[in-house]
Amino acid sequence: MSSAEFGAFSLPLLALLFGAVLLGDLFTRLRQPRVAGEILAGVLLGPSVIGLVVPAWGSGIFDSGGPSANRVVIGFLYNLGLLLLMFASGTETRGMFRREDRREVAWLCVMGTVLPFVLALVVTAFLPLDGVAGPANHRISLVLVIGIAFAVTSIPVIARIFHDLHILHTRFARLVLAVAVLEDIVLWGILAVATALAAAAALPAGAVAARTAAALVFFAVGLTVLPPLVSALTRAPWNVFARDTPVAYLVAVLFAYTALAAALEVNLAFAAFLGGYALVRDDLLTDARTALNRVSFAVFIPIYFAVVGYQLDVTRRFSFAIATFVLVAACVVKLLSAGLGARLAGFPWRDSVNLSIVLNARGGPGIVLASVAYDAKIVSGEFYTALVILAVLTSQAAGAWLDYVLRKGWPLLTEAAEPVVHPGVSLEAESAT
Repeated sequence: MSSAEFGAFSLPLLALLFGAVLLGDLFTRLRQPRVAGEILAGVLLGPSVIGLVVPAWGSGIFDSGGPSANRVVIGFLYNLGLLLLMFASGTETRGMFRREDRREVAWLCVMGTVLPFVLALVVTAFLPLDGVAGPANHRISLVLVIGIAFAVTSIPVIARIFHDLHILHTRFARLVLAVAVLEDIVLWGILAVATALAAAAALPAGAVAARTAAALVFFAVGLTVLPPLVSALTRAPWNVFARDTPVAYLVAVLFAYTALAAALEVNLAFAAFLGGYALVRDDLLTDARTALNRVSFAVFIPIYFAVVGYQLDVTRRFSFAIATFVLVAACVVKLLSAGLGARLAGFPWRDSVNLSIVLNARGGPGIVLASVAYDAKIVSGEFYTALVILAVLTSQAAGAWLDYVLRKGWPLLTEAAEPVVHPGVSLEAESAT
C-alpha cells in the first residue's frame, strides 16, 4: 500500500474506530455491554445499513485504493485485535481458584459446562445441519462448534461487569470467574481440534491425525510446560528485554506463541490465549499488562469488534429462524444446566438463578468462537450471525440482571453478605470480550 493509498484509507479507518468508540461509550451510559456498541458501529458502516443506502460506498468502503490493499490492512487489524483479546483473556486466569470453592466450582463446571456440551452433541447428531454448515462442510467440526456455543461463558465481559459494579472481590464473582476460566481452557482446546479437523478435511487420514495431535499437544504443553519456562525466562538476570521494555516483551511473547502455532498449523487465537496464560504468574509484568491492555481495548479490540459487525450482512446472511432457534435453545440449555449445577452445589433458588444468568453470558469468547469458526469455513454466514447475536444478547441480559439485583438490595449469595451498589453506579458492561 502506497502513502497515497493509505491516506485515502485513513478516512474509513477513522470512521470505523470513531464509530466503535462513540457507540461503545454510548452503550455503557445506557448500561449495556460496550461490545454491543462496537459491533453496531460495524453494522452501520457495512452492507446492512450504508450498503442499502449507498450501495457503492457500502460494498467498497474498505476496498478502494487498490484491488485488495485496504482489505489486507483491515484483515491485519482484525487479526491483531483478536490476538490481543485472546492474550488479555489468558491473563484473566490469575488467582481464580481457592480450595474452599472446589466443590461448588466442580458442580457448576460439570453441570453448567459439560452437560450443555454433551446435550448439544447428542441433539445435533439427529438434526440436518446443511443450512448452518460452512464451505468446509465438515460435520464433526460443526457439531463441536455448536457444543461450544451452548457451553461457553465469557471471562472478560463478566470480569468487567463485576468490576464496574464493585463486586469483583466477592465470593460470587470468584466462583463465576473460576468456572469461566475452566470452561475456556477446555472449550478452546476442543475448538482447536475442530479447526484442525476442518483444515485437514481434504487431506489423507494420517495428515488429519497429525494436525489434530499437533493441536492437542500444543494446547497441553502450553498449559503445563511452557508457563514455568516463560516465567523463568522473564525473571532471568540477563533478560534486559523484560526488565527495560516490558510492554514490548509481552508483545514479543505473543508473537513467539503465534509463530510457533503457525509452524504447527494450529489456530493462532489459541496460541494468544496460552501466551497470556503463561504470563499470569509474573508480578513483574503487572504494570506492563495494564499498559498493553489499555491500548488494546482502546484501539485494536474495538476495531476487531467493529469488523465483526461489518461482516454481519443481515440483508443476505441472516436467518430469523436460525437466530431464534440458536438463541432460545442455547439459553434454555445453559440456564437449566447451570441452575441445576448450582442447586446440586447447595445454593438456594435465588442464588442459583443469579449464577445461571451470569454463566449464560457468552460475551467475547462467543464472538471469538463465531469468528474462528467462520474464518475456518466451519459455519455458514447465517449461523455466524446467529452466534454473534447470541453472544451480545446473553451478555446484555447478564449485566442488566446483576444491575437490577444490586439496585434491589438483594444478596448475590445468601451465604455471604454482598455489597449493595447505590443506583448512581454505572455499568459499563464490557470493554473486552
